[in-house]
Amino acid sequence: MTSQYTNYPLEKKNREMDVKHHYTEIFLKAAELSYTDDTIKEKRIDWWYNVRIKDSGGLRLTSNGINFIQNDAKIKVYKIDFPKDFSITPQVLLWLDNFIDSPYYITKKSITVLKEKAAFEIYLFSGDVRKLGYNKALSKRLSQECQE
Repeated sequence: MTSQYTNYPLEKKNREMDVKHHYTEIFLKAAELSYTDDTIKEKRIDWWYNVRIKDSGGLRLTSNGINFIQNDAKIKVYKIDFPKDFSITPQVLLWLDNFIDSPYYITKKSITVLKEKAAFEIYLFSGDVRKLGYNKALSKRLSQECQE
């Protein structure tokens, strides 16, 4: 992977940092706020539930993050209600962390995502992210088995 402004490859460690850094920067720009690298670091800690570096996923937002996105940045979000009998388990949280490629915010009753594609996938499963996660995990496993 190369940086947009240079031909130098980005280090693997910095790629994921750049994703959250980039999203944080976009949110601040959308709210028409000036910012520095220190501001971005501060907001990353405040807005992202998970600040660890991962190859993919880990885009869960805090309540401060989603409130800023909706109220200050005025970015369109997609809210999907969970089925009435749905409960959030640690497995569901892991699946969301691994398979949702959009910043998202989760409550006991709904999930809010920023990408239309992610919203559509969740709608296909009637808001049951447990079934979505199971399906994606199964698909990933089957594709790995087919490659062997």
